[in-house]
Amino acid sequence: MKIAVTGSQGQLGLTLGRISSEYPRHEFIFADRQEADITDPAALLRFLERTQAEAVINCAAYTAVEQAENDRETASRINAAGPTLLARMARQKGIPLIHFSTDYVFPGNLNRPLREEDPTGPLNVYGQTKLTGERAVLESGCRGAVLRTSWLYSEFGHNFVLTMLRLGHEGVSPRVICDQIGSPTYAADLARAAVELLGQGTPGMELYHYSDEGSLSWYDFAQEIFSRARLSVRAQAIASADYPSTVARPPYSVLSKEKIAGRGIPVPCWTESLQCCLDRIARLHAHAPGQRPSGRI
Repeated sequence: MKIAVTGSQGQLGLTLGRISSEYPRHEFIFADRQEADITDPAALLRFLERTQAEAVINCAAYTAVEQAENDRETASRINAAGPTLLARMARQKGIPLIHFSTDYVFPGNLNRPLREEDPTGPLNVYGQTKLTGERAVLESGCRGAVLRTSWLYSEFGHNFVLTMLRLGHEGVSPRVICDQIGSPTYAADLARAAVELLGQGTPGMELYHYSDEGSLSWYDFAQEIFSRARLSVRAQAIASADYPSTVARPPYSVLSKEKIAGRGIPVPCWTESLQCCLDRIARLHAHAPGQRPSGRI
């Protein structure tokens, strides 16, 4: 299958590039915004026609949660209008689309793993724009799947794991929220899930939850990162109310993986996946001595 990947320079797109060799039966075509702007109808159509893609995995997204509060227009264009256009073109061409959404579509007021049919209610602009985008894809009539995920990290880009490693190497003991509970997700696990779903066939459009198994707070996650990386610093636990942010976030956003596990898609434990990521980061650092992991929250 010839699979087009939009948003190829984000951490999920870069991760798909890394694992693509695991799927020799597929041909992956990676495109950044210059090559396939999902908000530009003419450019997107040219890209799909030129590549003759047989499926699309959309990794393009506006993920700057705090910036979205003051830049709703850009967030809406990328997270809502873009997926709407992409889904419409996928339906017209009869090809499946895999699109990614977020746990931030939920208000976080349920203290049990969240199922696909649970009521949504975003607390911030980022979550609102992602919800609009996922609904457009689900209602578009095209084949494929929407995968909601949470707390995504990898060895690429800017994410919580890389931020904690950078701070730890600098000897900084960060203040980390202890009253928000969720599930970390290694981007490689999510990327494999997307490719596996395409390989199984997508007769309709389905909504799935996917994160790594297990749940914890951001504070506990930071402590585990420091411990496994053998860093001497420790995080300082703080409440959400004491964190310097004007953006509301769901206090509980653990996703139930029962539906996607029923498709035979592997769902690793977050501890195993974190170790895999840290091992890869260590190998990358070994090949580039003198450089420390970078990133920001």
